[in-house]
Amino acid sequence: GGVTPLSLHFRGARSGGWGYSWAVLGATDGLFDKTNKHHFIHSLALLGVPHCRKPLWAGLLLASGTTLFCTSFYYQALSGDSSIQMLGPVGGSLLLIGWLALAL
Repeated sequence: GGVTPLSLHFRGARSGGWGYSWAVLGATDGLFDKTNKHHFIHSLALLGVPHCRKPLWAGLLLASGTTLFCTSFYYQALSGDSSIQMLGPVGGSLLLIGWLALAL
């Protein structure tokens, strides 16, 4: 099936589980910890997506933003390689727009 508010709710729960897994397995690096906090916050936001007026837009923006933002910084924190760091601001912008969509 396609993307539905319920599937986005499930993705939020799954994302939270992955965030917890990363926290348990992760390093104590400051960048890693900061990224993990963002991962949790936006996973919780995804849980609220089915209850907003534009769930598809809010969910896609939040999920995409979380993926781009967190992946770039988890990768940098674990590998020391900052070559994909430019994805962070793109993900962050999607997150900001996602929060707006959640609020509207």
